[in-house]
Amino acid sequence: GSRHHLSLFSNRQQPKKKRKSRTAFTNHQIFELEKRFLYQKYLSPADRDEIAQSLGLTNAQVITWFQNRRAKLKRDVEELKKDVDASKIHTIHKTILSNIQDLTLLKKTDLPNKHA
Repeated sequence: GSRHHLSLFSNRQQPKKKRKSRTAFTNHQIFELEKRFLYQKYLSPADRDEIAQSLGLTNAQVITWFQNRRAKLKRDVEELKKDVDASKIHTIHKTILSNIQDLTLLKKTDLPNKHA
């Protein structure tokens, strides 16, 4: 019974398409793509063709790189927002603690005066 199940399982996996292997971009390609991304987050088809041609990449590779780079930018911006919020909370917390300490010190210095 289990042998029959295993053979069915392995047969089912054969029609699966093989994924294209990951593209290893050269430092030069990444540098040029990043340079362009600085001032242009979205490319027109003509721009895409021009970049792909000049860097020896396919259109699909340029499309995918820009999609991934926009996604990374979005993640980085969200991370920065979290850091800024955390920093604000930290500052508020420190201010509150400092105010509490100041009040405590004031009360301590007030005590001798009450008996005078």
